[in-house]
Amino acid sequence: MTKELMYLTWVATLTAVLWIPYILNTIMVRGLGGAVGYPDNPQPLAAWATRMKAAHYNAVENLVVFAALVLVANAAGISNETTVLACTVYFWARVAHYLIYGFGIPWLRTLSFAVGFLCQIALAWQILT
Repeated sequence: MTKELMYLTWVATLTAVLWIPYILNTIMVRGLGGAVGYPDNPQPLAAWATRMKAAHYNAVENLVVFAALVLVANAAGISNETTVLACTVYFWARVAHYLIYGFGIPWLRTLSFAVGFLCQIALAWQILT
């Protein structure tokens, strides 16, 4: 397995578990029944949990792009220092984005998102050139 595919696995695994903190908050706020049901007037989640839920959605949306680029590069036999670095930095940018979003730090949230986006651009550049 290439390092790029390994990082894709890590990014997918990270994305798969990002729901846990905000679901725990949902259970704490609404109770188990309210968390698994459809209450008419649900209690709002904590602000951090709402932000983490949004960060999780963002991670899912960006996983599609990142995965497509990694898989295309793999199918084309493209693996070099740039692609490995882009995948490594992308993973850590997503970790940072989730935590920073959860703590409500707007400028750093945007910066971590932009770093991840630039990693996607780097992968696309390696594929297209």
